[in-house]
Amino acid sequence: MATAIILLQLAIVLALIFIGARIGGIGLGIYGMVGVFILVFLFGLKPGSMPIDVMFIIVSVITAAAALQAAGGLDYLVGVAAKFLRKHPEKITYYGPLVTWLFCIVAGTAHTCYSLLPIISEIATNSKIRPERPLSVATIAASLGITGSPVSAATAAIISTDLLGGQGVELKDIMLVCIPASLVAILVAAFVQNRVGVELEDDPVYQKRVAKGIINPEEDSRIIDEMIKNPNPRAKYAVIAFVFGVFLIVLYGSVPSIRPSYVVDGVRHFITMPQIIEIIMMSMAAVILLVGKASVHHAVKGNVFGAGMNAMVAIFGIAWMGDTFFNGNLDFFKTHIASIVTEYPFLFAIALFFMSIMLFSQAATVRTLYPLGIGLGIPPLALVAMFPAVNGYFFLPNYPTTVAAINFDRTGSTRIGRFVVNHSFQLAGFITTFVSIGLGYLIVQLLY
Repeated sequence: MATAIILLQLAIVLALIFIGARIGGIGLGIYGMVGVFILVFLFGLKPGSMPIDVMFIIVSVITAAAALQAAGGLDYLVGVAAKFLRKHPEKITYYGPLVTWLFCIVAGTAHTCYSLLPIISEIATNSKIRPERPLSVATIAASLGITGSPVSAATAAIISTDLLGGQGVELKDIMLVCIPASLVAILVAAFVQNRVGVELEDDPVYQKRVAKGIINPEEDSRIIDEMIKNPNPRAKYAVIAFVFGVFLIVLYGSVPSIRPSYVVDGVRHFITMPQIIEIIMMSMAAVILLVGKASVHHAVKGNVFGAGMNAMVAIFGIAWMGDTFFNGNLDFFKTHIASIVTEYPFLFAIALFFMSIMLFSQAATVRTLYPLGIGLGIPPLALVAMFPAVNGYFFLPNYPTTVAAINFDRTGSTRIGRFVVNHSFQLAGFITTFVSIGLGYLIVQLLY
């Protein structure tokens, strides 16, 4: 009887995740909260831990990123990246994804890639390189940047005190494992992807579009030129302020002994990393607005702020539902699957992968499933190595960055196949997932 009730609860949780994902935006959060209501009021489960730290970190980081956007900082960075990429057009399949990855590591959000994707597509098209090759890897690289960024919501979630932060895992551990693993994974994917598909001039879809006059490389180039020619002259100061904030977070995350501290009842307590991220990024938002002479009204109207607030609401509901369900039934999971998952940890990575497909959010996936992984006794460093598995939402080609990449490639080489799942991003996605997790395990074995 108890098993049937838990399976019923699981079915309800999955159904609400599916409905919320279909609606999109804050739908995940709303229907996640419906799940909390059902689990608590109807099934009598104890409410799980609310992802307060994660939500506050999202607010602080997104506020700083939105201020940077309002000050023209993102456009300034795009201009710098465009100049670099245009100097090396023949290497666009390698450099395009790496620049995108670096942008997302620094900014903590994959939404920075929207400005880079049209530039990558334009350079590839003008160089007669199949745009599918760099665009597919760049889109996946944006997601990998999230799982190595010191200021992303997903990293904030995983190092929160009620998850791996409470198991002794620090920010430096995440970066030390995930950044080199992701870097190598991107290079491997770019190497393979550079040999995928026919050459651009031999692609029948491209040939038809050229014949119809749909493709006009000169016009594409002019649009990009206009976008990067006239940045706010004070934008570079805003960029410096933002990067300085990221540097401080990395510094305090890497050297815990230098963190601010206070004494209570004769015992010294150090400020936690979530608190440090929140304080620094909100403070840097003020500095960015000041040195960039940006308007707070413009900051909240930008797409970065809107996307961040959507993410916060989504995580609030969906993560609270997941925590309530798994912790409320932890004894059942320990009894039935703990030994299997502990012996074969890759099974948990598979669960992370499939959950991310449904949730469309790394942070929400972390908050939903990592409490279960900790409860099952999976070693914390193994969970760190599995972190890139939360990027599995590339499997279905309906994530905003994926859709954007398809639309930016006017040659038609980046596309969705007849069977939907046979799309341009599948190969690069699986290569980076397998390589990054495998290398993550290797790094953990060698360094810890």
